[in-house]
Amino acid sequence: MKKAIRTLIRNVFILLLIPLVAMQITDQVQWTPTDFIIAFILFTSGGLSITWINAKVKTPHYKIILMVLLLLIFFLVWAELAVRLFGTVFAGI
Repeated sequence: MKKAIRTLIRNVFILLLIPLVAMQITDQVQWTPTDFIIAFILFTSGGLSITWINAKVKTPHYKIILMVLLLLIFFLVWAELAVRLFGTVFAGI
């Protein structure tokens, strides 16, 4: 399990290199350190949740349902943070 967590953290850092490199190439990407921290938390918590669901839930039907719900929540939170999809204070006005 510890190896899976280390792999997850490594993959999250690799994923966060995409906007970091893009910031060096173009002015279209403007992330602050807070954006990187929030993305790290969001990706890590999502990955740990998927790992937990995969380890604890035995029924394939329930695994699929829980993972689809988790991914839906992830994308809704990501969309809210990115473009204020719902206009909540959560996205920062």
